[in-house]
Amino acid sequence: MGPVHAAWAVLGLAPLLVLGIPPVWTQPEQVHLSYPGEPGSMLVTWTTFNKTGSTVEYGVMGGRLFDMAAKGDATLFVDSGTEKRRMFIHRVTLTGLKPATAYVYHCGSDDGWSDVFSFTALNDSSSFSPRFALYGDLGNENPQSLARLQKETQLGMYDVVLHIGDFAYDMHEDNARIGDEFMRQIQSIAAYVPYMTCPGNHESTYNFSNYRNRFSMPGRTESLWYSWNLGSAHFISLSTEVYFYLEFGLELLFKQFEWLEKDLQEANRPENRAVRPWIITMGHRPMYCSDDDQDDCTKFDSFVRRGRNDTKPPAPGLEDLFYRYGVDLELWAHEHTYERLWPVYGDKVFNGSKEQPYVNPRAPVHVVTGSAGCRERTDRFNPNPKAWSAFRSTDYGYGRMQVVNTTHIYLEQVSDDQYGKVIDSIWVVKEEHGFSAWF
Repeated sequence: MGPVHAAWAVLGLAPLLVLGIPPVWTQPEQVHLSYPGEPGSMLVTWTTFNKTGSTVEYGVMGGRLFDMAAKGDATLFVDSGTEKRRMFIHRVTLTGLKPATAYVYHCGSDDGWSDVFSFTALNDSSSFSPRFALYGDLGNENPQSLARLQKETQLGMYDVVLHIGDFAYDMHEDNARIGDEFMRQIQSIAAYVPYMTCPGNHESTYNFSNYRNRFSMPGRTESLWYSWNLGSAHFISLSTEVYFYLEFGLELLFKQFEWLEKDLQEANRPENRAVRPWIITMGHRPMYCSDDDQDDCTKFDSFVRRGRNDTKPPAPGLEDLFYRYGVDLELWAHEHTYERLWPVYGDKVFNGSKEQPYVNPRAPVHVVTGSAGCRERTDRFNPNPKAWSAFRSTDYGYGRMQVVNTTHIYLEQVSDDQYGKVIDSIWVVKEEHGFSAWF
C-alpha cells in the first residue's frame, strides 16, 4: 500500500477512533433540592459522571449574583447493572438562609456549572401555611401529569413536593440510564422547591440502591425513613417496603418501627404538639384501598396495616401505632388511582358527624394518590367498595394540600385528564389533636 492509500485508510478510521474516546462528563445535571429539616437550610444534590468539585454559588434574588458560596462533597455511586456505570452524587447544604427569602443559585465547579435556578427558603414559623403537591407513581414513560406540575411549580404554586414512592419505572433500568433521564425530567420541578420522597416497590432492585444514592432526605437512614417539621405540621416519611422485601433484612422492619414509636412519642410531647398539632405521614403502599388488582389491600389485607405473623418474631403493623399517637392524616400511593376515605380505623368508619365527617373526625383520614402517570397506566376499582371508601377516580392526576393553620387542612385532587380540573376537595378540621381526639 502506497503512502497516499495508507493516509486515506487512516482517515477512514478516524470516526471509529473518535468514537472510541469516552466523553468528559463534568457538567452538572439532575439538580434537585431537599429540606434537611433544620430552619434556614436547603440541600442541593446533583450528578456528574466524572469527579469534580462540589460548590453552590448563590445570592438573594435581586441582589448581587452569586455573592455567597458553599462547598460540599461527592460520593461515588456504582450502579449494579452489567455495565457498572459510575456517577458522582454531589451534596451541598446551604445554611443561614433567611425565611421566605428568594435565592438564585447554580451548582458545579470550574469544570462546569449548571443552569441558574431559584428557590424560596422555607418559612420556619409555626404559623406558616405551606402548600404542597403530592403524588406517587410517576414514570419516565407516560408521565402524564409532569408538564402541568412543571408549570405550576414554576408559577410558584407549591412550597414543597411530596413524591410518595415509585420513580421513573424504573431507575435501575438500562444500567440506570432511565434513572438519569427521570432525574433530568423532574429537575424543572425539583431544582425550584424541596422534593421530598419515600421509597416504593419499584425502587427495590439492588436493595434500593438507586433510591438510596440519588436522594438526600433528613436523618441518617439513606432516605428510607425520616421526619421534619413545617408550619403547624410534623411530617413522617416511612418505608412500607420493609414489610415486603425481607431478603434485605427483617431487622429494618423492627428498626423502623422502633424509630417511628420514638418519633411519635417526641411529637406528642405536650410542648411539641401544642406548636405542631398536625401529624401527617406518607408511605407508598396504603393501609386501605379498593382497587381490583389483587394487590396489597385485597390479597394481603395490608401487611402495612396489620403486620405479618409469618416472621419470627411477628412483625407489628402500623395502624394501631398511628392511632395510639393520634396521627391525623395518612398519605399513600402505589394504587394507580385516587381514593379518599372516610375517617377509618380497624376497617370501620368513624366520621366526625354525618353532616360533617371531616370536622373533628374520630380516626385518621387516608388519601391515596398514585395516578401521576407511568407505563403501567391506571388501575381499575372493585365495583363494590367497603363503607370507608368516600370518593374514587381513575383519572390521571395529583393532589394538592395546604396546612392552613393548627385547626384546618385543605386537600384537593387535580385531574390531568380533565385539563387541570379539581375533581375532589375536602377540609379536615380538628379542634383537638392526639389520641384523646378520637373520643
